[in-house]
Amino acid sequence: MIDKFIPDMYQKSIYTINYEKLRADGIKCLLFDLDNTCAAYSVKKPTEKLTNLFQELKEKGFKIIIFSNNTKRRIEPFKNSLVVDASAKSGKPRKKKFIKIITKFNFDISEVVIIGDQLFTDIYGGNRVGIKTILVNPISKEELLHTKIIRIFENKIYRKLSNKNILVKGKYYE
Repeated sequence: MIDKFIPDMYQKSIYTINYEKLRADGIKCLLFDLDNTCAAYSVKKPTEKLTNLFQELKEKGFKIIIFSNNTKRRIEPFKNSLVVDASAKSGKPRKKKFIKIITKFNFDISEVVIIGDQLFTDIYGGNRVGIKTILVNPISKEELLHTKIIRIFENKIYRKLSNKNILVKGKYYE
């Protein structure tokens, strides 16, 4: 069971991921978590840095989808400004929306990756479906109450994985 919390890749942020390697590995679709992966909770619209990254990724041929458990109201300004697709209230870690998106855009499971900051939603959800998973550090310490509660349990998983030298905070890998 603990294996389902191990990401395929662990990077400092979305800006340190080797997207060329992902493309070479056959990845065509990037599912990005929004809160604390692409933007802090208090940020209402994309930064220039995020806008530039997404533009670059689109130019490289990636399909980008904001894949968030947050509301449509929260993700809509990002979706519109970044000109990408989005899935609100995705219900991560449940499989349903992952499969719906993969089917809707006609991707094979091997062509999709989820990029996020949480083991319990992003990584566990992606691993349950069988897509590639990339964990990044949270952008901010500012979090919603339910996320703070989830982090308590997440830290227990981190400790177990760290003790086995499988996933150690700050020890990045591709």
